[in-house]
Amino acid sequence: MSGSAPINSSEFTVEQKEYLQGFFTSIAQRGFTPFVGHTSDGFITADASSSVPNQAIETEPCWFGTPVSDLAREERWKYELDPFAIWDKVLEYSGRNQSPSDDDRFRLKYHGLFHVAPAQDSFMLRLRIPGGILSAHQLCGLARLTESYGSGRVDLTTRSNIQIREFQPKDIVRVLHCVQSLGLTSRGSGADNIRNITASPLTGLDPAELIDVSPLAEAMQAYITNSPEMYDLPRKFNIAFDSGGTISTLADTNDIGFAAVRVAEGRSIPAGVYFRVMLCGITGHRQFAADCGLLLRPEETVAVAAAMVRVFVRHGDRTDRKKARLKYLVDRWGVDRFIEETEKTLAFPLIRVAVSECEPRNAINRMGHIGIHAQSQPGLHYIGVCVPVGHLSAAQMRSLAGIAERFGSSELRLTVWQNLIVPNIIADRLEEARQAIADAGLSYKTTTVLSGTVACTGNQGCRFAASNTKSHAVSLARHLDERFPMLGQPVNLHVTGCHHSCAQHYIGDIGLMGVKVSGEEGYQVIVGGGADGDQGIGRELISSIRFTDLQQKLDNLFSQYVSQRRSDETFLQFTRRHDIATLQSFCNQESS
Repeated sequence: MSGSAPINSSEFTVEQKEYLQGFFTSIAQRGFTPFVGHTSDGFITADASSSVPNQAIETEPCWFGTPVSDLAREERWKYELDPFAIWDKVLEYSGRNQSPSDDDRFRLKYHGLFHVAPAQDSFMLRLRIPGGILSAHQLCGLARLTESYGSGRVDLTTRSNIQIREFQPKDIVRVLHCVQSLGLTSRGSGADNIRNITASPLTGLDPAELIDVSPLAEAMQAYITNSPEMYDLPRKFNIAFDSGGTISTLADTNDIGFAAVRVAEGRSIPAGVYFRVMLCGITGHRQFAADCGLLLRPEETVAVAAAMVRVFVRHGDRTDRKKARLKYLVDRWGVDRFIEETEKTLAFPLIRVAVSECEPRNAINRMGHIGIHAQSQPGLHYIGVCVPVGHLSAAQMRSLAGIAERFGSSELRLTVWQNLIVPNIIADRLEEARQAIADAGLSYKTTTVLSGTVACTGNQGCRFAASNTKSHAVSLARHLDERFPMLGQPVNLHVTGCHHSCAQHYIGDIGLMGVKVSGEEGYQVIVGGGADGDQGIGRELISSIRFTDLQQKLDNLFSQYVSQRRSDETFLQFTRRHDIATLQSFCNQESS
């Protein structure tokens, strides 16, 4: 039929005539809107009642399924300009020695660069050290870097990582180049990214561990590096691998925690070492990661982590920063749906196995990261070195690197307690190594409080903090060690500057959160927190108290502990045995 031939209405059936009559009546009533959509099977449809979007009309652009107008401020910044596409701006800020704009201040965090004004009118660089494994060469190089451009020291963090502080905008390019030359990176270490991958610090060395998890931490980092989607998260994300050995890596405080377990003979699955999966740890929100019912072979863990992160990228909340962590997606969906969505992205099925099918975890030595201990390798030992609140000077960095080279294997291990480990020391060299540590102004002895103390940056380097956490933490820990040398039990003191809880104050035997009290620096006091086998969120003991008044209150509490504790009762067990009113009365009861 010619395109210009007239249409003979007599050729239409009755049904076609009724359809056309309704069609043109509808157009007359509400106006004509063309519809063109793409179906899931690749066809183009003109059916406006289909569920696919109409691509023949102007629509508001979306960012990961969210209309741009609904995005949180930081999400809009990411939508407007890829944080990894601002190298020209990095050069500009460096060349002009200029502080960044608010939006670029956020984007620079993707490069590990934090402009920490007004606490300090300078930059901090956070590295990525997967598994916390560092070479002596790298530690020496970082010592040179911080002397040349920074404060002359670094901070060890609660994610087995390192921060370099107090360098100016003019030096940011030089700092980045120095880090790269050492075989390290800071890419994706801040903002809405997967943070440093943690692993059991003794992995590969621990006689009690089930499996060496360092290859998993390294593979997870390599996958992140090679996968652009892993940098598209709606909020920060933490992943940990626990080897099931002597030292914990606090896997239950992570968004995803992989915990090695053993399945014995005679169970519903073959015997061997597997991993349980824990989800949604976020202790700042008073929640530990919970077992989600999955049991994975070791070779499946990184793929499952990647799949879970992908689901989070595609479905996490991008409108409300306070609801953008993984916890809130799982709260909204439920664990079962989250696992189902994860499984859709995998080429292999996920196996659900009850925890009761697995052997109990090996006992954790709370002070196993400090002092001298035998390794799984015959004749070799490691020394855990106390670095109070993670402050490590350039001179001490060089000394530790030298100790690792002379007495060990040129390797060091960072821990989540802001300490470090020098491994692979033969018995005949232990005394020399101990002396060298003492000569560096450091200790390997398991004092009861100082070696278990962690603290966030505090108001000397963070605009959110209400108090000088590091100074107060060291002062208080040293006082308690001197005042109560008879404790004989480890006591963990966690001091954080604000509600973000970077030092995880809710899981400390004693947790302090910075607050202002009549304009002075003070703290909320929490007691009875713990992780792993001691898992529990601490209870509020004191709502707010000036730091100058805190020491006496804790003196009173510890005096009552020393006089009333049962045989071998730890401070944690003591505080959990008593109700808060009784503990408060102890704080107010001065010893004679």
